[in-house]
Amino acid sequence: MEEIMKKNPSGTSLLVPSVQELAKQNLSTVPPRYIRPQQHDEDLVINEVDHSLEIPIIDLGKLLSVEDGNSELDKLHLASKDWGFFQLIHHGVSTSLVEKVKSEMQDFFNLPMSEKKKFWQTPQHVEGFGQAFVHSEEQKLEWADMFYMVSLPTHLRMPHLFPNLPLPFR
Repeated sequence: MEEIMKKNPSGTSLLVPSVQELAKQNLSTVPPRYIRPQQHDEDLVINEVDHSLEIPIIDLGKLLSVEDGNSELDKLHLASKDWGFFQLIHHGVSTSLVEKVKSEMQDFFNLPMSEKKKFWQTPQHVEGFGQAFVHSEEQKLEWADMFYMVSLPTHLRMPHLFPNLPLPFR
């Protein structure tokens, strides 16, 4: 991601077709932009459980504590550097709210394309529906659509996105 931002520091992105719409076309082959070079079979075979392959778990309670803060901060640093993501536990957000957000997001992605196009990214902004940080026509793409939006601080919100989202999701 850092390399992409150096090539494209403005946060803009080339527009690409919706993967959901491509999938509806019953294509006989996957478009080449979505095919990654094959890995060697020996890279894919894991004979024993490798615990270093487990998704890192960060405990927000420990991260904020005086006693455990430094060791949890080290874990956060390694997770961010080596994995680029992690699971956050003890964050205080209720399971029901997390499930509601997931459900509302699924409802958004199930909208007809005519509705989702209201939220399509523009060449000037990475926020919206589509794929982010596409910097060249040759770039390999993910077989996925996304929705990216800055919600806080409110003055950075894209005026055409947040107010027009379906009310429960907003």
